[in-house]
Amino acid sequence: MGADATAPGDPAALLRLVARGDEDAFARLYDLISPRVFGLARRVLRDPAQAEEVAQEVLVEVWRTASRFDAGKGSATAWIFTITHRRAVDRVRAEQAAADRVQKLAPPPAATPADEVADEVDGRLERQLVRRCLRTLTDLQREAITLAYYRGYTYREVAQLLDAGLPTIKTRMRDGLIRLRDCLGVEVAR
Repeated sequence: MGADATAPGDPAALLRLVARGDEDAFARLYDLISPRVFGLARRVLRDPAQAEEVAQEVLVEVWRTASRFDAGKGSATAWIFTITHRRAVDRVRAEQAAADRVQKLAPPPAATPADEVADEVDGRLERQLVRRCLRTLTDLQREAITLAYYRGYTYREVAQLLDAGLPTIKTRMRDGLIRLRDCLGVEVAR
């Protein structure tokens, strides 16, 4: 089979095989590129669920339009990331347009100053509690959770940034999230 002759980490070669309908090459390309596509979409969208949807749409588009890839205009990865960025920006614009339509049709009721003060106090107390609970974590747990949940990095990117193994990062984050949950007094539904 022709796909076996392709270097497993060469997106351009895999993309050429995908353009010919090679499902095995697409599976290898998917495994190679999907975490980075998701990471880029998540950085643009901030919402993991929306980023997953966009990443899926992008990879379907790559499968359908692989024959349009032109190596003379840039790398395969750049081509795929351009598609990803455009899709993510389109999603942000669509969400903003929908929010604008809703706001025009049904503006929110005016908040009373007392409500605003109460909300501000609640927000400050929650932030203080979260900061206090974050200080109870180990340095690696705190850094990993901060990078993943506040900066939008994927687990793999966090592992690279902290120069630690992916299983180590996943374990530290799980343990850290459990400690945060306990510190914050969050009830877990069973």
